[in-house]
Amino acid sequence: MIIARQKKRENIAEYILYMWQIEDLLRAYKLDIEEINKNIVQRFDQPDPVKKEIEDWYAGLIDLLNEEQKTVSGHLQFVQNTINDLYEFHLQLLKSPDQIDYIESYNKAKAGITELMNKSEGKIANEIEACFNGLYGLLMLRFQNKKISSEIAGAMASVSQLIALLSKKHKLFEDGKIEL
Repeated sequence: MIIARQKKRENIAEYILYMWQIEDLLRAYKLDIEEINKNIVQRFDQPDPVKKEIEDWYAGLIDLLNEEQKTVSGHLQFVQNTINDLYEFHLQLLKSPDQIDYIESYNKAKAGITELMNKSEGKIANEIEACFNGLYGLLMLRFQNKKISSEIAGAMASVSQLIALLSKKHKLFEDGKIEL
């Protein structure tokens, strides 16, 4: 909750990837709030009222996973909505003559994005979601210490740069420092 709140304010891309990790973490604990409280919440160096707030946040996410029938896979709707909003922002950036750096970054990443979209076999709704799926998959491979081919690493580097720039532009837009 504390980390999610901070990431959402500072870097929307990190927030999305973090929330996907939280979804997987909750599933790994079989959506058992007692286990999550024991193994995660109680390890926070926070006063008891804050720990209770964190536990309630996890419990709320568990409720949503159950309500949305995402207990095995999939992403919570509010996280998906964030990705969809970012996709709309991405489209606005591509249409803006003032965003040449973003357009160039997109063009560099386009081949990798196309490959990610093709690998999804139509299950991914938009290019930004494909980018996040690719980045999350790469993150999971790294967590597992699995070898990543130079071809994949190269393609994902340009995708990562695009998402980093998208996140930066989003923050600037949210702070009123750029207009589209």
